[in-house]
Amino acid sequence: MNEEYDVIVLGTGLTECILSGIMSVNGKKVLHMDRNPYYGGESASITPLEDLYKRFKIPGAPPASMGRGRDWNVDLIPKFLMANGQLVKMLLFTEVTRYLDFKVTEGSFVYKGGKIYKVPSTEAEALASSLMGLFEKRRFRKFLVYVANFDESDPRTFEGIDPKKTAMREVYKKFDLGQDVIDFTGHALALYRTDDYLDQPCCETINRIKLYSESLARYGKSPYLYPLYGLGELPQGFARLSAIYGGTYMLNKPIEEIIMQNGKVIGVKSEGEIARCKQLICDPSYVKDRVEKVGQVIRVICILSHPIKNTNDANSCQIIIPQNQVNRKSDIYVCMISSAHNVAAQGKYIAIASTTVETKEPEKEIRPALELLEPIEQKFVSISDLLVPKDLGTESQIFISRTYDATTHFETTCDDIKDIYKRMMGSEFDFEEMKRKKNDIYGED
Repeated sequence: MNEEYDVIVLGTGLTECILSGIMSVNGKKVLHMDRNPYYGGESASITPLEDLYKRFKIPGAPPASMGRGRDWNVDLIPKFLMANGQLVKMLLFTEVTRYLDFKVTEGSFVYKGGKIYKVPSTEAEALASSLMGLFEKRRFRKFLVYVANFDESDPRTFEGIDPKKTAMREVYKKFDLGQDVIDFTGHALALYRTDDYLDQPCCETINRIKLYSESLARYGKSPYLYPLYGLGELPQGFARLSAIYGGTYMLNKPIEEIIMQNGKVIGVKSEGEIARCKQLICDPSYVKDRVEKVGQVIRVICILSHPIKNTNDANSCQIIIPQNQVNRKSDIYVCMISSAHNVAAQGKYIAIASTTVETKEPEKEIRPALELLEPIEQKFVSISDLLVPKDLGTESQIFISRTYDATTHFETTCDDIKDIYKRMMGSEFDFEEMKRKKNDIYGED
């Protein structure tokens, strides 16, 4: 341990493991430590079930009806992967996919007027959907065709809209879309958590809807993928990648001190030894004085013995409750997976509801989601602070990840990874670059 490294990484959350993998592939000498005895930090999957009960201080052992404890892998942070999204690209480029198996989520649903409806995923579904009336469907179809043909680099596809200037609100007006359709487009397709996007330039929203449609086109049922055995498999996959390229891993290492000199990080002290480094990556829990709280997320893990009502008995799904429907500023999400994904005992389902906290009574805020899940066999409630770094780390060379937010996919996490990469390396993260470097080591296939 008393050695010199290019980069030391503290914490084995997904963000840290991906960055550690990328840095190792880039030829950096990496030391990766975690104070916990397990991988994943905040984004771990907990197994056996007994450990989840202990973690949430629920008295007694899980009842016999829960089956074998080791059949459970319960994610602390619920998220799916967009089939065409950035994380899947990172997995494919780094070939971490060889360590993982994925299943497509069976459907995406949206809440309207107290009921849930399937988010139409194809033209045929849109035309058959009871979410909109006949004329609305035609206008919506026109809008989708416009989005599909839209290309930022080809002004002929703009049809009088300036992607960098025209607000999204105006685009909806142009296609004469009603409030319900706007709600479901912005929240269930573009996956915005609030309505702030309406007054921002439309380019970002159009690209988000394109990502959704392209992800859908890959597998047909829904745009979301989920790894067998839980999300905790993801950080471990990238940790293996890092190890192949010479990265060193140490779990169960208490971090005593981050050593600074003239305002710059020069090393980390653990169990009396000092490892030196030029740069440090870590999650907020290792540097409490360098982060600030910008909000809170409530997550409720629910164990069910039945699929969710009105989802066609899906063994996995996502439900989005747009803020408008429940008089809130931010959406409420539900992610549901089951024994089909090797994360629960036979015949059991795990549904995790989450949202950004807006009041002093977060449990009340999440109630609309829990009502969709009744009866609930056991629930585990957590309220976490959303922490972000106070500075960019350019002076100190300490690069801190952001806490995982309430979104149900990894796009925001990938944005954070690319942002940290840019601050550390001074250049944009380039997928192709990683691919080339890898070919040099493995040789061409």
